[in-house]
Amino acid sequence: MNHEPSASDLNQPFLAANQELWDEWTAVHETSTFYDLDGFRAGGVRIKPYEIEEIGPVDGLTVLHLQCHFGIDTLSWARLGARVTGADFSPAAVALAQRLAGDLGFPEARFIQSTIDKLPEVLDDKFDLVYTSNGVLGWLPDIRDWARVVAYFVKPGGRFYLTEIHPVAQALENEDVAPGELRLQYPYWEHPEPLTFPVQGSYADPTAAVRATEEHGWDHGLGEIVTSLIEAGLEIRTLREYPFVNWKLDFLTEADDGTWRLPPGTTGELPLFFSILARKPV
Repeated sequence: MNHEPSASDLNQPFLAANQELWDEWTAVHETSTFYDLDGFRAGGVRIKPYEIEEIGPVDGLTVLHLQCHFGIDTLSWARLGARVTGADFSPAAVALAQRLAGDLGFPEARFIQSTIDKLPEVLDDKFDLVYTSNGVLGWLPDIRDWARVVAYFVKPGGRFYLTEIHPVAQALENEDVAPGELRLQYPYWEHPEPLTFPVQGSYADPTAAVRATEEHGWDHGLGEIVTSLIEAGLEIRTLREYPFVNWKLDFLTEADDGTWRLPPGTTGELPLFFSILARKPV
């Protein structure tokens, strides 16, 4: 039987280039002040308070963290009592996550190297909570494929949680613009071919030397994200929108709490971040 190639298949060269980039970035991020790995080793969690409030206690729950990078957030959930599994497409990130888990006293934490679309081929478990956050969806070419994988791993009665930059913010130019300068620049809805941008170091250290010269990304509208999860069999329990981003964008200014927001006095409002909590029916 012939099958139509998936978006991931059609975009394989771009996804492979992104993986090589994240392998390089992992080495940069391990020693960056942005991630402050030494500080994390000393204790604490890197999950935002609003995420913990919306999800609730995780003590004793099984948690799958998709696109986990090198596991700081994954191991934060472990510090909160969860039994964790992390998955990422970067071999370098997974290797660092495994070392970090051992160093921190979580030898039972699992980290698996896989792309999202191939993960059901190498992982059979179902989880109480599937989690992903902060700059993950833009690296995926097809939101429906992603949602099907998410739903596959949520056990009946289990939950899925996502917190992410809002697609509205993604449609605005975020470099070389003044605070409060809102310039519509990029697609809002999903597009089959990636947007390609030059690489200058890493978001964690723009001065870092990396061999990669390009990164590739895709946009997904909020309606597309929500509908894909519903069509995959999940029930949306909450959809919340926030007036901040968790990292620097040039059209925003930094607030006292470390988030980035529209400058004081800006006329009007925009959603800049969002969260979704969903449940799989029993």
